[in-house]
Amino acid sequence: MTMDARLGGMHLGAALQLPVDVDPEETREWLDAFDGVVRHVGVARGRYLLQRLIKQAGRCGIAASTTLRTAYCNTLHHSEQGLFSGDLELERQLAAWVRWNAMAMVVQANRREGELGGHIASYASAADLFEVGFNHFFRAGPSGETNDLVFFQAHSAPGIYARAYLEGRLSERQLANYRREVGGEGLCSYPHPWSMPDFWQFPTGSMGLGPISAIYQARFMRYLQHRHLRPSSTRHVWGFFGDGEMDEPESLAALGLAAREGLDNLTFVINCNLQRLDGPVRGNGKVIEELEAQFLGAGWNVIKVLWGSEWDALLDQDHDGVLQHYLDITVDGEYQSLSTLDGAARRQRFFARHPRLLEKVAHLEDSQLEKMRRGGHDPLKIHAAYTAALACKGRPTVILAKTEKGHGMGRWGQGKMIAHQQKQLDDEALLAFRDRFALPLSDDDVRAARLFKPEADSLVMRYLHSRRQALHGYLPSRSSVAVPLETPAASAFAGFASAGESKPMSTTLAFVRMLGSLLKAPVLGERIVPIVADEARTFGMANLFHKYGIYSPQGQLYTPEDKDSIVSYREARDGQILEEGITEAGAMSSWIAAGTAYSTHGMAMLPVYIFYSMFGFQRVADLIWAAADQRTRGFLIGATSGRTTLAGEGLQHQDGSSHVVAATVPNCRAYDPAFAGELAVIVDHGLKCMMTAQEDVFYYLTVTNENYLQRPLPDGAEADVIKGMYLLDTLDAGPEAPLVRLLGSGALLNEVLSAANRLRERWGVTVQVWSVTSFSELERDARSAQHARLAGTQTTLGHVEQCLGGSAPVVAATDYVRAYAQLIAPYVSAPLKVLGTDGFGCSDTRGALRRYFEVDSQAICLTALQALVEQGRLAADTVAKARCIMGGADNRHA
Repeated sequence: MTMDARLGGMHLGAALQLPVDVDPEETREWLDAFDGVVRHVGVARGRYLLQRLIKQAGRCGIAASTTLRTAYCNTLHHSEQGLFSGDLELERQLAAWVRWNAMAMVVQANRREGELGGHIASYASAADLFEVGFNHFFRAGPSGETNDLVFFQAHSAPGIYARAYLEGRLSERQLANYRREVGGEGLCSYPHPWSMPDFWQFPTGSMGLGPISAIYQARFMRYLQHRHLRPSSTRHVWGFFGDGEMDEPESLAALGLAAREGLDNLTFVINCNLQRLDGPVRGNGKVIEELEAQFLGAGWNVIKVLWGSEWDALLDQDHDGVLQHYLDITVDGEYQSLSTLDGAARRQRFFARHPRLLEKVAHLEDSQLEKMRRGGHDPLKIHAAYTAALACKGRPTVILAKTEKGHGMGRWGQGKMIAHQQKQLDDEALLAFRDRFALPLSDDDVRAARLFKPEADSLVMRYLHSRRQALHGYLPSRSSVAVPLETPAASAFAGFASAGESKPMSTTLAFVRMLGSLLKAPVLGERIVPIVADEARTFGMANLFHKYGIYSPQGQLYTPEDKDSIVSYREARDGQILEEGITEAGAMSSWIAAGTAYSTHGMAMLPVYIFYSMFGFQRVADLIWAAADQRTRGFLIGATSGRTTLAGEGLQHQDGSSHVVAATVPNCRAYDPAFAGELAVIVDHGLKCMMTAQEDVFYYLTVTNENYLQRPLPDGAEADVIKGMYLLDTLDAGPEAPLVRLLGSGALLNEVLSAANRLRERWGVTVQVWSVTSFSELERDARSAQHARLAGTQTTLGHVEQCLGGSAPVVAATDYVRAYAQLIAPYVSAPLKVLGTDGFGCSDTRGALRRYFEVDSQAICLTALQALVEQGRLAADTVAKARCIMGGADNRHA
């Protein structure tokens, strides 16, 4: 009998359409045999036989079904659950207290200050997912030894705080100051390691960045093991994310890498409450089915946890498939609506859709129907899924856990469209919540939304602490303990740079030479993690391939085409270089994983990520901000920087803005060195700050591909290089000559030097040439000095004010938009004129581009002359004469 016949001819909609059955009797024998195995031997045996049949079909040249969607039911049959290792009743009580305190702290905060915001419904949906993890799976302990890495879903932060309060790790005063950090003793809105450096491990507030970061953290854990820097361990990475969050491109961007590299130390738990911030994730479809297909297609182990234990008997007795069919065809928008109904309404709206379906629940009271939970609210189902995830070897696991947004909030929030924004509940709602979770609170306590902590010697509190003690401590917890590393002297890795060389070179080449020397340094060398998204050959790094190897957990399973070359492409299991392919987001995630190893693994690593500067801050600025929040340490190298140095590449590649963005990141120290000597001083300073002093900063250095002579530093200029500017040269035209100060950075410093020579030789102007290594550092220093003067704590001027005092005009030229050099404008009392490369880039030669953007030596000359004319130091017709001499240039910057 066909399925249609067994269902009385009902339309199956999305049911799989099969070819005409030419031998129904044989088909029935096969199906009955399979049913018999499942019924008498078990689901696991049935799954094994099915997998063997699929493999055998492939050997016979028969393609298996291309569908990546399975029935809308639990992956693990209840017979596969195993034993639950805890006390369900005590855990229910504990979870209820955490739920209450999480809700109470948000309600209290918004009763005092209605503008603070906060979220109740997200944690309400995820509470059981977290509690099972806390009670049985998330291991703590010393950094890098036993501790798991856990990425907590950002909007569930109140629940994590509420649990830490019961554990005695946060005070009632801190919870009372939820989202009120300025006065101290407050709690930040979401997981922010910068704000709470001893508590949160990872920032997850920017949705979509958590999943890719978790994958690369798991991958870096293997990298350390394969390079024998850390021993093999059973440490695990857990990532808790929302179903709506998976629409972010970064969320799914690295699924293939996780499967390809067999990261079985990684588990995603996706809280599928079927709702985004404004409504259903897939109102007309099923987000769980979509995610199942995406993860299965990428090669992950997928475990669906959809229905609680109350559904087990119904599903076991669903011999005609009617129940499963309706579970399969119901869309998420309808499931959301069902979650808002009581038992009687659910019976009418869902089960009454077919007579046989209604018959299946005839023995159940309406109250029982209302208590039939989704799987993400059943600790037994969750525990079984987590256990199976840890048992899976050779590939990562994703658990798709179906929950209700606002679970337990009743008609005030459960499944409601407005649930995400819900931050206030009236007395009636609070009392209903108390009753729903059987909390022993008085009506007055409830109306006041008072926090509650059971007595320290109560059974539930002793259970809470015993479970965490068995798992080596409390989470979340962040460590910043790592053994400081001594770094080599600058002369050891950059002697060529400090002396200057007669052969022209680019600052990119200079940096790669320094990196090659640093990789040979004792102790530090093995801690360096060179990272490229792609185009290492463009940056002159090919010579590192063969010597240090490109990390691959499989080693090298082929003979490379360039095997006979001394720079042949070599992949190795213990390779040191991370060559990520064309994924700046992936490379950045690797950089973050390496740059936070001091915290996550208890050992300082030095990531060095080199990339096209235009594809750094512009493309992955959100990840860079997350890196700052996470207190990442390392070097970011923006190669081929500037809008005119990359010449023929054009608009999409030429960077004129990265330093402006870098200036907005508080713990990013950004420099645009012109010469290898400057670069050496900055690298040396960065090494000492990050690896020895262990400051929570990172360095962004821009280097270019233009070859020119590298001038040595003036004696004693090192400190000023770090401050942001130093006097490179003074071209004296005599005691009566007018004075102008020219500022340049990066590749345009040579244009400034050329202009200085013109000004002295042709127009008799005395010129000071200042090399500005960092306008952003100058601005920060000046702002800090100004603040100190206003506060009365000091009277000194900032470095830029000390260097550029007086009234002689100042002309600044950079290969970036004018906003970069204009950072110092508030602190320069003299007339200041800024030249920059505003607008889109275009393809041409360097000379033509600099003339086009008016940042070449000619434009600098005209601008300086105009400034002196405006001061009355030169005749009014000087600029016009200069234009004629220079060929009639139109200087719009003057």
